[in-house]
Amino acid sequence: MTGKTRGLAFALSAVTIFAGQDVVSKHLGTHYPPIFIVMLRYWAFAAFVLLLAARSQGGLAGAVRTERPVLQIARGVILVVQIVIAVSSFALVGLSHTQSIFAATPLFVAALSVPLLGERVGWRRWTAIAIGLFGVLMIINPSAANLEAKLVLPIAGSVIFALYAITTRLASRSDSAMTSFFYTGVAGAAAISLVGPFFWTPLAPMDWIWMAVLCCTGISGHYLLIRAYDLLDAVTVQQITYVQIVLVCILGVLIYGEIVTLNMIAGAFLVIAAGLFTIWRESRQVRARR
Repeated sequence: MTGKTRGLAFALSAVTIFAGQDVVSKHLGTHYPPIFIVMLRYWAFAAFVLLLAARSQGGLAGAVRTERPVLQIARGVILVVQIVIAVSSFALVGLSHTQSIFAATPLFVAALSVPLLGERVGWRRWTAIAIGLFGVLMIINPSAANLEAKLVLPIAGSVIFALYAITTRLASRSDSAMTSFFYTGVAGAAAISLVGPFFWTPLAPMDWIWMAVLCCTGISGHYLLIRAYDLLDAVTVQQITYVQIVLVCILGVLIYGEIVTLNMIAGAFLVIAAGLFTIWRESRQVRARR
């Protein structure tokens, strides 16, 4: 098996695990406060990050060392806030709706890169952004009589994750990937531990098992994603992550009986197509600057 084939296997395995993680998150987020669920998940994730950092080149001291501590801590806080919003959205809005809107994240990244990174976005990517945002409108269907305010949740989650991606790019200019990964887990765990205990809720015995599954899927999914990035370029991995949207929609229908409308399918198609074009176009711009 070639390195690229193994990388594809790692990436596909990761997104499949993350799809299962979303299903479990919806179950737990429906019955317990999302902040509490995410806090327990982050404790396990932080332990994994510490172990990985200790075994990395330079050890724990090397992973902690950063030229931009405020930015790195902010990244960790931004991501944990986004995950709380995502779990809340899975519970209140549904898996299919949420993931279809989350597909617009690369479009928000491209748009935010102009004011925050000073990057130039040409007319082709602005056109893709406009088409993708129109797809988001089709998904939420603002003309429907039952349009609810809770649909703001997945949109906010997508924008916040785009902000996390932007801050990650800024951090990568001076810090290693291991350092960024360390602060993602540890800073996020520390931040949510300040508020999570106030939402502590006793878990039913069976739900402790689901909580363990959630922690294991988070750790294994991130590990496989790291291995995929070691063997594939970032563009390929980003494109494969769109498989997660399809898997989550299927699982949402089969397990939770969610309804996928024609509006959602058409809108998701536009969002995914625009996102893939944006990723491809951005990769060409990066190669041209080298």
